[in-house]
Amino acid sequence: MTETKNFDLLLDKLIAKKCAFAVWSMPGSQTPEILIAETQDLIYPEQFNKLNGQDGFVFAPYQISDKNPLVLLKPGICKKGIDEISKIDPEQLPDNQTDEVFDNGHYIISKEDYLKDIETTIDEIKNTKLSKVIVSRLIPCKRKTEQAGQLYLQLFQQTPNAFVYLVNLPKAGLWMGATPEVLLKSEGKTFETVSLAGTQSRRTDNDYSWHTKDIEEQAFVSRYLLDVFYRFNIHPYTTQGPETLESGMVAHLSTIFRFSAKKLSGNLGDFIAELHPTPAVCGYPKPKAARFIPKIEKHDRRYYTGFLGPWRLNGTVRLFVNLRCMEIMPDKYFLYSGGGITARSVAEEEWDETNNKARTLLSAIEAVQNK
Repeated sequence: MTETKNFDLLLDKLIAKKCAFAVWSMPGSQTPEILIAETQDLIYPEQFNKLNGQDGFVFAPYQISDKNPLVLLKPGICKKGIDEISKIDPEQLPDNQTDEVFDNGHYIISKEDYLKDIETTIDEIKNTKLSKVIVSRLIPCKRKTEQAGQLYLQLFQQTPNAFVYLVNLPKAGLWMGATPEVLLKSEGKTFETVSLAGTQSRRTDNDYSWHTKDIEEQAFVSRYLLDVFYRFNIHPYTTQGPETLESGMVAHLSTIFRFSAKKLSGNLGDFIAELHPTPAVCGYPKPKAARFIPKIEKHDRRYYTGFLGPWRLNGTVRLFVNLRCMEIMPDKYFLYSGGGITARSVAEEEWDETNNKARTLLSAIEAVQNK
């Protein structure tokens, strides 16, 4: 108990000193890791393919812009495990001067307007060649006296099957999340990527059945991944699924694709630039969906539906899509949540799905606030 207390207090001290850091844990792991970087060890690549040849921890936006840069933390202080992380002395770290991230672009849509937007999206899909598009919204939640370190520890403990993270970065701000979706990870000499789509509330009996809409939505993502494989001459590959993946308060349909890591030995950044954003967070066909999203969404996605994780850190790649995430402001949390809209979508159900997805974070917030 003492070590966990020291652990969450350390995170709060790092935030207070405006240190640039990322702390994370892998799905199924009880061992958090941390990387603390000095200001001069932060790199802001202008394009995703500029990650070729780099290593560190990457925090990537949905789209790179001046307000939402791609950030790479080069290896600095790296520790693994709560005991080792708790030994870090924050007093030995310099105080940093960074620009404050102000709450000036968080548009909160009403339920009535959201339902209208979903109906507009469904009409667009039925009348054009657009097959699927992700429409998201922001869910605000009041922040009380709880500290970010305490909240991260709660989320870490209650969501063991997700990639649970807390990052504090100049220009990007303070973010926390628990995402189930692998973008790309290395396992020895093999790379693995995942087609994840379709959502329903988690069941206690594990007796899942999936609607045609969910199966079609997931198939769009799988088809897109195979198109990218073709462009990079990736074959042979193996698949596992579709099968149900439980994460937090919800479950999804998931298919795992595996292939030789040698295929991307010199052009991993190019592959990621082509892969991201996948139809799971954008839509299908991707170019048409990407053009439609800014017409229907009134908020800036920022780092929601971007990706993050160790990038060739100690020779491994562990990238996750930034879902079930929130931006932390001094007096408020902004949770980002979205859903895949197809011709079979029902607007009211899509509203409920965004609320269900937000439960992973909201339950952690409520647990800490009610202590």
